[in-house]
Amino acid sequence: MNSHIKPVRMDRLPETISRELKAARLRRSWSQTEAGKHAGLPQTHISGIETGRIVPRFDTLLDLVRVLGMDLVLVPQSLVPAVNALVRDSHTRKTDERPLYAADDDDDDGGGDGGGDGGDAS
Repeated sequence: MNSHIKPVRMDRLPETISRELKAARLRRSWSQTEAGKHAGLPQTHISGIETGRIVPRFDTLLDLVRVLGMDLVLVPQSLVPAVNALVRDSHTRKTDERPLYAADDDDDDGGGDGGGDGGDAS
């Protein structure tokens, strides 16, 4: 079966990804060796990923991203600017501030007024 899509093998990891991985590691105050231990990778591999010289397999990238407290998601292209803004805000927001789009953990009914749905209170 012929396809009009040509497979492309990346020769470098995109700089934005490698930079974000390094920033996530540094936010945890981990050395490359510590991050490698958590992800099951040698320090040299972490270094290569962070500098973009090594393009990890998907499962390796997923493992590394998850030990750094992140995840990989597919986002419709039309929503990329909004997602980027949310990510950027999460990195610059002070810890005592809550964004308008945050879920309210104290609100069980989702209504925001704490009054429930007006049903039987038994």
